[in-house]
Amino acid sequence: MGVYVITALCILLFFVIISCIKIVPQAQEFVIERLGSYYESWTTGIHFLVPFIDRVAKKISIKEQVVDFKPQPVITKDNVTMQIDTVVFFQVTDAKQFAYGVEKPMAAIENLTATTLRNIIGELELDATLTSRDFINTK
Repeated sequence: MGVYVITALCILLFFVIISCIKIVPQAQEFVIERLGSYYESWTTGIHFLVPFIDRVAKKISIKEQVVDFKPQPVITKDNVTMQIDTVVFFQVTDAKQFAYGVEKPMAAIENLTATTLRNIIGELELDATLTSRDFINTK
């Protein structure tokens, strides 16, 4: 009877240890929480979680990402309303800030893009907006 209990405990311990070994793939970062609060960010490689204390809170890609947002209505300097389609290229450089800095990071990126685009287009007349794509892209 005692041999079965020891064998079961050894098997259980083996699976707990194996489940605590984490491999972070290339171009990703894992945000680790210890007892519910931020502990650290793991970069590429093999890492070990402390069982029942640490957990992987977020897996964040640090590759450059492309997001296409729906067309935004904007008003030019000469009061002409036009629809502007936006494509945003971004790359996460700080996994902690991406995970905890804003509640919904993609919505924040969309709102910031729309606001900036409205400010830039609002300073230009219709003819200038149609011919100055490079100028708008640099801002």
